[in-house]
Amino acid sequence: MKNIKIALPSLKSAKLRRNINVETIRYKLDNKYVGLGTGKTYYIFTYGCQGNEADSEVMAGILEQVGYKLSDDPMNSDVVLLNTCAIRENAEQRIWGVLGQLKGRKRENPDMIVGICGCMPQEENATNKILESYDFIDLVFGTHNREHLPELIYQAYLTKAKVVEVLSNEGTILEDTPKIRASHHKAWVNIMYGCDEFCTYCIVPYTRGRERSRSKEDIINEVKELVELGYKEVTLLGQNVNAYGKDLDGDYTFGDLLYDLDKTGISRIRYTTSHPRDLDEKTMLAMRDCKSVMPHLHLPVQSGDNDILKIMNRKYTYEEYMKKVNRLKELVPDISITTDIIVGFPNETEEQFQNTLKLCREVGYEGAFTFIYSKREGTPAAKMPDSIGDEEKHDRLNRLNVIINEGYKKGHERFLDKVVEVLVDGESKNGEGMMCGYTPNLKLTHFKSNDLSLIGKVVKVKVTEAKTWFMIGELCE
Repeated sequence: MKNIKIALPSLKSAKLRRNINVETIRYKLDNKYVGLGTGKTYYIFTYGCQGNEADSEVMAGILEQVGYKLSDDPMNSDVVLLNTCAIRENAEQRIWGVLGQLKGRKRENPDMIVGICGCMPQEENATNKILESYDFIDLVFGTHNREHLPELIYQAYLTKAKVVEVLSNEGTILEDTPKIRASHHKAWVNIMYGCDEFCTYCIVPYTRGRERSRSKEDIINEVKELVELGYKEVTLLGQNVNAYGKDLDGDYTFGDLLYDLDKTGISRIRYTTSHPRDLDEKTMLAMRDCKSVMPHLHLPVQSGDNDILKIMNRKYTYEEYMKKVNRLKELVPDISITTDIIVGFPNETEEQFQNTLKLCREVGYEGAFTFIYSKREGTPAAKMPDSIGDEEKHDRLNRLNVIINEGYKKGHERFLDKVVEVLVDGESKNGEGMMCGYTPNLKLTHFKSNDLSLIGKVVKVKVTEAKTWFMIGELCE
């Protein structure tokens, strides 16, 4: 298959952070593509973070706008997209596996359009591998050009060639896109895109572009529309939501946005992900003052050792992190705190690892995403020599998870015999005749019921059992 290389990724270009105004694009479908997908189906595989899930909702909206219908069978769809993650190597390995399955199906159905998009194509090495080893892929595009999706599909149909468009720029802001939301009562709402933190282990600043904030008016209007549609909960998204507004004129910050969104009538507000350095007093006060802002914060620490934090370029110390955690607990005594932690960062000593364990016990995390360091080409950490063996890395992860799992359970045990409010998501996988949902503190709770009309409603549940990963309760009459 020949290639139409509209644009290829460039790590050098992706590293630029020029002082330019970010362009806001108002999406409008070109009439040329109306009906492009009539009578055809699509399927989107989504990997990675909530930001990718939100991107997939936009791409689904665009596909349905041009006539495609969602398929329940990816291997028999007319368009299959893999919206990818690049933050860890194991995510990429899963994607290569799915592509292997699609290769055989593509051979049987040459008219199927297979596309790979999202963060992986923004990596030069990944795109080169796609072009060299996966000849059957029709579309390759990145994180900055979702609005071009109808045009890219049209070009692939028209030319029968591999269409490649991966833009390595600071990024734009795309507004007014159609969305097919995965839920009718909970919604993702992007408030900003990109990252300027440049942690030494992380590829995201190169795949997602510079930090750029949506206007407060667009965000507030989106949440108001969701309230009118009956949504109960929104999760505000950004690679670093605490940096919201830094790139805008004036002194309107993330804390100000929380206060304003609290007035929209939405029942629940969550947000992710937070960078500890940018978590400020106004945001913490908003968590105390705003009834709709839930008492849960995901605050990635990555390490509890100051030397490792410095090498990671995290821009805070253990002491500074703990000062903010203690202030949060003072303002929101009922708060649940979760985190991200990396073990086995290049040359991490046992003593440095012990500092991480000490911090975990001190904070009392009620959950965490824990990882063994994953080398990402193009990042400064990828060039660091590493003296730690794989066996030691896995041992450290296991020891860390013992403490984290204890925190999970303790976080649930404190709600034993208490009545909690659960926003019902649907039927439980925990047993027949059970429903489930989440409390304000983001505790997964199962309760006996087969009343599907409860989905999307907030119900009162008395907690009767505290397990490591979830709670079990009784529906209050």
